[in-house]
Amino acid sequence: MKIDFDKNKDGLVPAIIQDATTKNVLMLGYLNQEAYNKTVETNVVTFFSRSKQRLWTKGEESGNFLNLVSIKNDCDNDSLLIKVNPVGPTCHTGTDTCWNEENDSSFGFLSKLEKTIEQRRTSSDGTKSYVASLFEKGINKLAQKVGEEAVEVVIEAKDDNDDLFLNESADLLFHYLMLLQAKGFTLKDIEEVLRGREK
Repeated sequence: MKIDFDKNKDGLVPAIIQDATTKNVLMLGYLNQEAYNKTVETNVVTFFSRSKQRLWTKGEESGNFLNLVSIKNDCDNDSLLIKVNPVGPTCHTGTDTCWNEENDSSFGFLSKLEKTIEQRRTSSDGTKSYVASLFEKGINKLAQKVGEEAVEVVIEAKDDNDDLFLNESADLLFHYLMLLQAKGFTLKDIEEVLRGREK
């Protein structure tokens, strides 16, 4: 990999540190050639500390290391994207990221949908949503609804109407998210199970 360490007078290139699993940005650091070499050799991210004016392996005192997964160079060869598996919190303040954010998995719109379901399930504003009414009917009704939607997905999978198939699939996923919540789980719990099966 060709990295242009000479582009800046100090010989440093910025490195965005990203969790390889959650894809969250954890911190920003700087590497010189020596820090890069040590990172590659040890598979633990080492920076050049501008305040200490020396090499600094993240976690050398706290034990919260950043285990290297991959390094990518940008199109100008003067900044890096380093994907890591963090051990513990990344920020020196004790937070998961240097932006005081939790380093949790996010499933994009599906995570937003889970929150919407939770809000409607627990709403006390007196309005009755479809979600709230279904939860009121209990776990058996929710499970039955998931079963019905699954059968409809199977039926539509055998036909040639992609629009109906996708709509029934969306209904199945929506009701499954409700059933997960009724059982006290979220997509993160399913992710853990699937990751445990990864070979």
